[in-house]
Amino acid sequence: MAFSTRLASSLWPTLAALHWTAPRQCRGLSTPQGPEPSLDLRGIFPPLATPFSPKQEVDYAQLEGNLSRYASIPFRGLVVLGSNGEYPYLAPRERLEVVSSVHRALPRDRLLLAGSGCESTQATIEMTVSMAEAGADVALVVTPCYYRGAMTSAALVHHYTEVGDASPIPVVLYSVPANTGLDLPMEAVITLAQHPNIIGIKDSGGDRVSPQITRMGLMVHKTRQDDFQVLAGSAGFLLASYAVGASGGVCALANILGAPLCQLDRLCRKGQWEEARDLQHRLIEPNTAVTRRFGVPGLKKAMEWFGYYGGPCRAPLAPLSPAQVEELRNTFSTNGWL
Repeated sequence: MAFSTRLASSLWPTLAALHWTAPRQCRGLSTPQGPEPSLDLRGIFPPLATPFSPKQEVDYAQLEGNLSRYASIPFRGLVVLGSNGEYPYLAPRERLEVVSSVHRALPRDRLLLAGSGCESTQATIEMTVSMAEAGADVALVVTPCYYRGAMTSAALVHHYTEVGDASPIPVVLYSVPANTGLDLPMEAVITLAQHPNIIGIKDSGGDRVSPQITRMGLMVHKTRQDDFQVLAGSAGFLLASYAVGASGGVCALANILGAPLCQLDRLCRKGQWEEARDLQHRLIEPNTAVTRRFGVPGLKKAMEWFGYYGGPCRAPLAPLSPAQVEELRNTFSTNGWL
């Protein structure tokens, strides 16, 4: 059935062109034709914030407290040491201890994805092997970007192929141009999707929502014969991502509104598009606030209003000003979350 013409204007140009139609007997999401995935990534994954004490040390007790609260939410799994986990600010020993701590607390039916991307291929391989030894089920590998001018499609294919060959666990590509200034080229994704140990991509498209959905749809289409899954990197375009065939989402907002995001996932899979659309509308502004607008400091502040420990960020990330806190709170309250 077609989407309602009341769809959010920011998503409408792309979605209207899709004329999303499902079979009468099943109006939920269809499954792209291709092999069954070796590891099913369907569902919602929160990219965990790393809790710090007032002295800016990793606070493992607060991490366990947050994990106990997340246990009641039907997440497919958790992501540690992504952008929202302040990965670049953690020492290697801290990264491994965080993975070990989460692994010990995580229910066995949930996946643990761990960020292991470094600037060199050799360092990435070493970190990925260490993450596997610490308990990670999947390595999430961000694009190397310090020498971004030299990061051609061929260079990135070589990098990820070497990592995929050496990794003892499956690899998910991670493209986050808002932080790296580098988009993983489409031709590189299509080539890497054929690697037996590279099973998907988390694609975070920044502000370019309409081109982002087009890109994700093309990824799904071009890799449909491979054991490869596409994960939306933002709650702001989650519904649209499902419409073009994404398997799930790694969404910062899930640290705060995990249950509503899992509900959006269920509604889409059941084909309850109008309810899904209404819920998606209420998530767009809060998502923007804790990602593009206020970033990790905003995410951590909002977590505190919903019973989680947010705490400080590591310097040089600065806390929000009182005016910013008020703006953030207003964003959640006007959308009915506070």
